[in-house]
Amino acid sequence: MRVIFAGTPEFAATALDAIIKAGFEVPLVLTQPDRPAGRGMQLQASAVKQLALQHQIPVAQPVSLRLDGKYPDVAREAHELLQATSHDIMVVAAYGLILPLSALSIPRLGCINIHGSLLPRWRGAAPIHRAIEAGDSETGITIMQMEEGLDTGPMLLKRAIPITKHDTTASLHDQLASLGGEMVVDALQQLVKGPLHAEVQPEQGVTYAAKISKEEAALDFQLNAIALDRRIRAFNPFPAAHGKLEDTVIKFWRAEVVANFDQQAGSGEVIDANGDGIIIACDDGRSALRVLELQKPGGKRLPANEFLKGFSVKTGQIFR
Repeated sequence: MRVIFAGTPEFAATALDAIIKAGFEVPLVLTQPDRPAGRGMQLQASAVKQLALQHQIPVAQPVSLRLDGKYPDVAREAHELLQATSHDIMVVAAYGLILPLSALSIPRLGCINIHGSLLPRWRGAAPIHRAIEAGDSETGITIMQMEEGLDTGPMLLKRAIPITKHDTTASLHDQLASLGGEMVVDALQQLVKGPLHAEVQPEQGVTYAAKISKEEAALDFQLNAIALDRRIRAFNPFPAAHGKLEDTVIKFWRAEVVANFDQQAGSGEVIDANGDGIIIACDDGRSALRVLELQKPGGKRLPANEFLKGFSVKTGQIFR
């Protein structure tokens, strides 16, 4: 079976690597155009492009595939390339571009997608972040047949993993990327033998995982500590949750909820600051967060005891 692959970040590169190692022929890879990155803002190839080039796989980087969009000539050229490339199926993982029906219809067996949630839960751009933020007890991977709607296609395979109280988007991403690679290889191997059973997604339980914005990273200490702990974990590594102390923005990388906390304190007020962490009152003193790992501007991520050696945090100060 010949597989065209479309994807961009590390999550997708893990799947592409699994497909290559399983022995499937990949005649073409689609990925997003190179983007400026790093301090020098130099153009950098995506993780998928880098892997494809290591294996001498041809790479195409159209800015759009929509024939009725802003770049019809580019889209038309991409369609012609897909039609001219002998293949059976397209695998899509975190590609980042919309695939119109005209493109989805080209492969003989259609297009399948590796989605980082248990559909129909968390359709959309940020399923891993939103699952942690919402306090979900589990997540997983769904391999689905793609159609025009956003993550609405019939499900071919689904596997769940638990979300622990220590999981961050970074840790969960790596688990799901590995699982996605295993599952897409499983799906392709089964498709070689014949069609997979397709389960239509139920209408009940549909939620939308909106793209994460940098503005969301500013913590609101009027919320309870449980909600704030989830946000800190959901926004690790991006966009990094933070609070503002005086005029300094401090990033919070790891925290825990203080058990049985209830005392007179304002939201965001520092209750204690020592080697065990910085305790901050939340929800008008009805709960509290112990921050265990922090980062000041220009500094490194540090455990609280190390952070406090180089940055003074005093009882009674207010995080806003």
